[in-house]
Amino acid sequence: MQLDGLVVALAVSAGACLGGGWWTWRCLVRARYLLDTPTSKIRSAAQGYVELYGVLQEQASLLAPLTNTPCLWWRFKIEEYCASDKRKTWRVLESGSSEIPLLLADGTGECWLHPLGAEIRPATRQVWQGDRRHPLRVDQGGLLKWLSSGKRYRYSEERLHTGEPLYAIGEFCTRGGGQQGLDLAAAQGAVIREWKGDYEQLLKRFDADGNRQLDEREWQRVRLAAQLEAEDRHRQISLQPQCHELRKPTEGQPFILSSHGEDQLARRFYWQALLGAVACLLGALAVAMLLRNALA
Repeated sequence: MQLDGLVVALAVSAGACLGGGWWTWRCLVRARYLLDTPTSKIRSAAQGYVELYGVLQEQASLLAPLTNTPCLWWRFKIEEYCASDKRKTWRVLESGSSEIPLLLADGTGECWLHPLGAEIRPATRQVWQGDRRHPLRVDQGGLLKWLSSGKRYRYSEERLHTGEPLYAIGEFCTRGGGQQGLDLAAAQGAVIREWKGDYEQLLKRFDADGNRQLDEREWQRVRLAAQLEAEDRHRQISLQPQCHELRKPTEGQPFILSSHGEDQLARRFYWQALLGAVACLLGALAVAMLLRNALA
């Protein structure tokens, strides 16, 4: 084997080994997160990373973009079939998903699920094909219709509906109701950063000597005022009705909303880990064989 071909083959094999190993580790970690996190009730859930089971509640209904079906959440994809002498594939033309929060109830309380950044696995998924760019739009006549004639399109749409059971794991927090603790230093810093965004107004309030600079005494006044403002804002939030929310964790843990339970999800992660391990092993064997042949 020529040197260039050997280098390419080694790079591909090593990539398969490393990529398979990383994928195996990732899937195993995700499975352990699901199995090791105990299920919580919304009313008594601790602040932080939690696992919830519940039923999706009716709220402002959406219409799925490809079927006009009423739902609470949707995700769609439109692909075009592309064929040439060397390659046949589906090319993505359009895709998207809704980002409106979902309301989950478990009999003890309700929690708003923010789908942004979540891995969502719904039970309802439709896939079909057609000869129009969009299944609900009427093609216009003329040159545009003639150019698009004979093309094949594939549509896929996933949805969540009212009354469906849902498994959710992510970062849980409670706002209002006097439940939210106050990190005074962080809250004070946030207020000061906000005020610095309008520096002219900051000078107008605290520059006592009018030299357009804040000395140490004036900064002490700024910090004291920011502390009082942070405490007042926290007091106002505490007076609001209690609201539970589930969002994407900041520490990199899995954030999953699924129509399937944790056991089924964990099994899927274990199978994916097995496939990654096979790819890692085959890549390692290929590297060993290539090096042996090169040194022989």
